[in-house]
Amino acid sequence: MNVEKDELKFGLIKLTDMAPLAVAYEKGYFEEEGLFVTLEPQANWKVLLDRVITGELDGAHMLAGQPLAATIGFGTKAHMVTPFSMDLNGNGITVSNEVWALMKLNIPKDADGLPIHPIKADVLKPVIEKFRADGKPLKMGMVFPVSTHNYDLRYWLAAGGIHPGFYSKSDISGQIQADALLSVTPPPQMLSTMEAGTIHVYCVGEPWNQQAVFKGIGVRVITDYEIWKNNPEKVFGLNAEFTEKNPNTTLALTKALIRAAQWLDENNNANRVEAVKILAKPEYVGADEEVIANSMTGTFEYEKGDKRSIPDFNVFFRYFATYPYYSDAVWYLSQMRRWGQITEAKDDDWYADVAKQVYRPDIYLTAAKLLVTDGRLKQEDVPWDSDGYRVPQSEFIDSITFDGRKPNTYLQQFPIGLKGNDQSDAGANRRGNFQPGPANR
Repeated sequence: MNVEKDELKFGLIKLTDMAPLAVAYEKGYFEEEGLFVTLEPQANWKVLLDRVITGELDGAHMLAGQPLAATIGFGTKAHMVTPFSMDLNGNGITVSNEVWALMKLNIPKDADGLPIHPIKADVLKPVIEKFRADGKPLKMGMVFPVSTHNYDLRYWLAAGGIHPGFYSKSDISGQIQADALLSVTPPPQMLSTMEAGTIHVYCVGEPWNQQAVFKGIGVRVITDYEIWKNNPEKVFGLNAEFTEKNPNTTLALTKALIRAAQWLDENNNANRVEAVKILAKPEYVGADEEVIANSMTGTFEYEKGDKRSIPDFNVFFRYFATYPYYSDAVWYLSQMRRWGQITEAKDDDWYADVAKQVYRPDIYLTAAKLLVTDGRLKQEDVPWDSDGYRVPQSEFIDSITFDGRKPNTYLQQFPIGLKGNDQSDAGANRRGNFQPGPANR
């Protein structure tokens, strides 16, 4: 297979879930597919997306919400696609020592005196009230408005009865009616921002939760695995125009990434120790091996001394993790609607149509078929017969069932969030007026 473009530059953010890119480069998988790749860390998610749109980058490690948001025109408008899902899980929520001291007064303990997990957000309510009584809001950091981290944090808060705030056409702060104020902080800056007292809680990917524990700055209270078991996380994003002009190149890079993901999970994660050494390099994540290993090798330390087994905290290949399911796209779109980033009601067909514009299992399956033919992939490791939708999922912290074919039915189940014809009101920035649609009055 002759590729149309063999010299490529891919962007990344310094997080452990960029691992498939680092492994494909370091193990020679890109070169074996005829690609000469340069990997380049980016300053933040916006810069990364903009550079893919302009063609300065040929593709990038992206937040799953980014290609979807760009395609529907939330933020920068551009048709983006993904043929490859990079991982499941991998995020968490960390609170400052001050907040933890107040929270743990309300957290049940086990026989050894350790907090019983998962820790639900309702234990944060008295903390918010105390902060409010002291004349200050509880401030929270997440990495980007359409990041999994934003939606994880909002999901956790709302499941505990805490309003995380709405977006609207005229107010993109995301703080309309908010009980706690969420704002953007780049991943590597989370620790210093929390240490300075600018934020009290944050949701981010690794290694920036474990780093807070190691440095004694904060405590990890919950993982995204506990919010939504085996949730989709990052994707590899490309400009749709690139894939149309370079179909063989797109297949080649997808093949290399599938091989890298397989290597990361094969033989019961036997390669993770080597992966940690790769990721510790300054050009990738650049954190201490000990910190990266704490989550990448099947354990997690919530607070100093409280280390627990979470073998699926980082999943790169098993459970068909690399397959770009339409239903994953629909979940992200549903959360954009729930919090007002999608400002008006959309029918179920709209969600399905957008998912199919952006998520490209057809490219994935073609690449996978070539790998099976090459003897590099097992037939049973690919969901050949899938229609692109996972079976309905209910392993969420609030036990609400998500069926990707019925996003509006899904949204109707939430006590907090927009649904039907609801619209958020930009007239009040905090705890303002909510305008329900006719079906919800």
